[in-house]
Amino acid sequence: MNRNPHERSNSARRQELRSEEETFRLQQEEGRLESSKRRSIFAWIINSIYLLVGMLEILLMLRFFLRFSGANTQNTFAQFIYNLSDPFIAPFSTLLISPVAGGGANVFDINVLIAIIVYALLGWLALWLVKFLYGR
Repeated sequence: MNRNPHERSNSARRQELRSEEETFRLQQEEGRLESSKRRSIFAWIINSIYLLVGMLEILLMLRFFLRFSGANTQNTFAQFIYNLSDPFIAPFSTLLISPVAGGGANVFDINVLIAIIVYALLGWLALWLVKFLYGR
């Protein structure tokens, strides 16, 4: 027999408070998981941009050094580098006339250097844009 008539209502109220507290904790945890997922996606995008721009920069630097050192254009490796980098150099190929030395074998390709700088700036701009959008 109940000695206190409010004992049952107090017990029900405590149970309700526990339920609300657990709901609040679950909502907090869901928020943390969502935030963690968002950070993970953000990190993946940033790392992908770094990787792609870095690989492009290395490819263009290889092309520059092959042209500057007068590499044999019939060599398979040189052909591979030239063919792979041609689409990225195409917008810059007729920008400036490159100085030639050694009877045309050694070319100081200014256009490749400009392309390297432009692609680095575009990569930086892409990183800035992603970071700006992430911060919103």
